[in-house]
Amino acid sequence: MRVVHGSEELERPPRRAVVTIGNFDGVHLGHRAIMDVVTGRARALDGEAAVYTFDPHPRRVLAPDRPLGLLTTLEQKLELLEDLGVDLVVVEPFTREFAATPADVFVREILHRRFRPREVYVGYDFHFGRDREGSMRTLTELGPRLGFAVTIVPEVTVEGEDVNSTRIRRLLAEGRVEVAARLLGRPYAIRGRVARGDRRGRELGFPTLNLDPESEVLPRAGVYAGEVRFLDSGDPPPREALPAVINVGTRPTVDRSGRVLAEAHVPGRDFDAYGRRVEMSFRARLRDERRFPDLVALRAQIRRDCEAALARLGRGEVAGSAE
Repeated sequence: MRVVHGSEELERPPRRAVVTIGNFDGVHLGHRAIMDVVTGRARALDGEAAVYTFDPHPRRVLAPDRPLGLLTTLEQKLELLEDLGVDLVVVEPFTREFAATPADVFVREILHRRFRPREVYVGYDFHFGRDREGSMRTLTELGPRLGFAVTIVPEVTVEGEDVNSTRIRRLLAEGRVEVAARLLGRPYAIRGRVARGDRRGRELGFPTLNLDPESEVLPRAGVYAGEVRFLDSGDPPPREALPAVINVGTRPTVDRSGRVLAEAHVPGRDFDAYGRRVEMSFRARLRDERRFPDLVALRAQIRRDCEAALARLGRGEVAGSAE
């Protein structure tokens, strides 16, 4: 998959381009439905499946005071789009100057002139251009005049509700990671580097990987069954899925600072992993975070958490975790 930063950097329009436009934060089932159509049509036309997206997210520029937690980093989004068979992603730098582009100019001078699309597919709530003045109607009126067809891809629903990024954020804030995974089409995952902690887990017999997160959204405080994957070279090798118990929260038994942390223990394993980049994915919520009366009670609970996590993940018994 080719990645081009800025549509002005396109050396030539994509070949018989089938294009979709949007932010695609989360690359959830609704986005996947669009990508399935785009890649399928591109193959049928012997063309290229192209995604036109933006960085930073437009709300970061236009409404910086409104909180926004992105579900995917740009790195994650690009990887997910590649996995879905996209041929080209153009990442447009989103600035206030770009946001001031009138809708008809956007369609004529950027979409048409730079991409030369045969077909364009967008989601049902698509808006674009200055003050979001451009709508599906604008696109469907201008497209045929310029020589490309426009199709609106209907919403995808799960459990009777639309699949969208706002709903997924709400589910994660409630700790409902299994439902969030159904909307995403995969477990929710966060990334970052392993940072040095206070070594409290190692003293308890359960060493942890302490994450300095690049991701913006953490699930609700609690203990989860999940997996850890290293993203860079070393031992363990990159992309190997390791079963893990993941704690998100303030660790109230051992830490009074109130800092919210994400840390993972891989049962039976200990790593020299400081500085390495990892991904932690959340498959099931085990329990709320709570304060224990002493370290003996905490250690016993962590042991139970390990057993529960491995059972949920279908990985068998805990091995090699010290008491």
